[in-house]
Amino acid sequence: MSGIGPKSPNGLLSYEAGKSWKQKAFRGARLPHRGLFWVKLVLFLAPIAFLQSLLAPIPVFSQVAARTLSGIVTGRSGSRIPNPHLSIRNTGNGDTVSAIGIEDGSYSVPGLVPGKYKVTVTAPGFATARASVTILADADAVSDFVLHPGSEQASSSTVSGVVNSQDVRELPLNGRSASDLAALEPGVASARTQSSGQGRYGFGAQMTISGGRPRQNDARLDGISVNDYANGSPGSALGVNLGVDAVEQFTVLTSNYPAQVGRSSGGVVGASTRMGTDSFHGDVFEFLRNSGLDARNFFDSAKPPFRRNQFGASAGGPIWKDGTYIFGDYEGLRQSLGVTQVDTVPSAAARAGNLSDGAVAVDPKVLRFVNAFFPLPNKNLLASGDTGIYTFSGQQVTPENYFTTRIDHKFSGRDGISGTYMFDSGTVRQPDELNNKLPGYDSRRQFFTVSEAHTFSPRILNSIRFGIYRVVATTGLTFASANPSAGDPSFGTVPGRSAAGIAVPGITAFTGGLGTTTNFHFHWTSIQAYDDISLLKGNHSVKFGLGIERIRDNKLGVSTPGGEFLFNSISDFLTNKPFSLAAAIPSAVTPRGFRQTVAGAYVQDDWRGRPNLTINLGLRYEMSTVMTEAHGKLTVLRQITDAMPHLGDPLISNPTLRNFEPRVGFSWDPKRDGRTAVSGGFGIFDVLPLPYLFQMNELFSAPFFESESARNLPAGSYTVAA
Repeated sequence: MSGIGPKSPNGLLSYEAGKSWKQKAFRGARLPHRGLFWVKLVLFLAPIAFLQSLLAPIPVFSQVAARTLSGIVTGRSGSRIPNPHLSIRNTGNGDTVSAIGIEDGSYSVPGLVPGKYKVTVTAPGFATARASVTILADADAVSDFVLHPGSEQASSSTVSGVVNSQDVRELPLNGRSASDLAALEPGVASARTQSSGQGRYGFGAQMTISGGRPRQNDARLDGISVNDYANGSPGSALGVNLGVDAVEQFTVLTSNYPAQVGRSSGGVVGASTRMGTDSFHGDVFEFLRNSGLDARNFFDSAKPPFRRNQFGASAGGPIWKDGTYIFGDYEGLRQSLGVTQVDTVPSAAARAGNLSDGAVAVDPKVLRFVNAFFPLPNKNLLASGDTGIYTFSGQQVTPENYFTTRIDHKFSGRDGISGTYMFDSGTVRQPDELNNKLPGYDSRRQFFTVSEAHTFSPRILNSIRFGIYRVVATTGLTFASANPSAGDPSFGTVPGRSAAGIAVPGITAFTGGLGTTTNFHFHWTSIQAYDDISLLKGNHSVKFGLGIERIRDNKLGVSTPGGEFLFNSISDFLTNKPFSLAAAIPSAVTPRGFRQTVAGAYVQDDWRGRPNLTINLGLRYEMSTVMTEAHGKLTVLRQITDAMPHLGDPLISNPTLRNFEPRVGFSWDPKRDGRTAVSGGFGIFDVLPLPYLFQMNELFSAPFFESESARNLPAGSYTVAA
């Protein structure tokens, strides 16, 4: 153990053996003269190249070095969407790169030269997301995407349109009504089938979509149906649907929509509420519109005043970072609109009995009524001289307040919950036809929903929603104005009521005094629950689920509580010769409580048979129970020959028990570039027998509603108390 190394087999020490091997190797491998020259040249140039690399460490090709674009694709609930498809187009040279993300929703696309790009992200069952991304030379780029539920046109036969949040907020909308966005889509048109503010048919904007009736459409907010008691679109007393700043996305399905969409045979208008983000953001606004640039219309003697102020604020941000977010929006509207009324009223000569076809003896009771409620003409007399034009301008005053808030919470990357509450209240007051009283109508809407999304695996997602939508509306309200006679019971026909309504050909109708006009009270509540499951398996995107809706429709309708007289001519009117009188019997006016349940289930398979061809196959079953009344107050004449109507349940036989609705479609991209789509489809869509189809008949049907009427009344029957 003297420290001498081990010997080799031939007796040499290890270092000596190595030295001997090197000497032998060189001696046994002599190079020719030319090969030795090249070895010496390499040994000479190598140090020079090394020194040059130290002096100029940046190689030439680094000036166009490629960069990487990466990010995460999630759904609105925060859950990651597996295998998203990306198309990245260089706007400078048109080069396009396609990529597919991995199962956790992330993606990474290397090899992109610096420049500006248009990135398009698609996933089955979600609307397309697009963004502009700039890739710099000195850093990689990161861009995350949030996809919203919807149908991607390139992989679906559904004909639809999508308006994103930026367009929603920036488009000029009269009254800032979100419903007006639907009219921007092809195949959608406004339907002017009723005068503004009737309320009996709802307050929302009426639209025909692909030729369907307005009441065949379905409006949805965060996946919950928000159709009202008339099955119309949502709206306030003013007829607007406020909350533009709270809308994240607005979609319109015009035709060939998939099996998961039901309750409609027309179009489907959907909106999703904005959610808070990781950083606080908000805005404060006020919009003013007035009559400064308005023009006087044909009937205006002077330009009527008009002023509309819309103001509010919205804000959103985190409550707990990376966990809980909140967003809120308030919008107020104050409007005073000048409305010009043009009336036809009896002339001074007619009140004196000097009619164009001869003199008549004017009844004193009628003359007292005419002088109290019909002003003298302030414009030209009409040709006969019996009547003239009276015009005036009154102010329609409308205050409205809208508020919504949304809270989102992520329990984990696989589980998230969100909740939304909305409140909207508005009133309208304006002078009546003869400036005797102030008719009005009120509306109040409330909406609440909570939803939970759970990702079982990157390919299985379950979503549960629960929501309540409530609408309270009152029409036919009357308030005192400048004419005290409108509330004077001495003009009344029904005991305890003020003046009855009067209808005379050639004269503006008098709708009655205070509390005598036809009025309605609507209390609509819709309770809904849905469960949807999405499954990705190979080239198949399968969705199936079910939903249930419970309808509580409480109504009270009172028709002509103060009575209404009809006269055949102005001569009969002045001489007190009424043709008929109709009035409701107060003791026979009772409310109704209609009840109904709607249930549906579906399965939908979007099969990507080829990269540029998708087949859409679906089946939906949807039925509704026969409408009932909480106290059995239903009446129907089953046969025209029946002596008496049938009372109570069932109202009708159920026509919905076999409502199987197949949906078949395809979408083909012939050029494989995402710019051209050829689609087609077939589907069966049912019109459900909802309460709006029966409510007016049931409100005014005997024996649960009674009124009295008489015709060919004797002269002097129009009696008023002295």
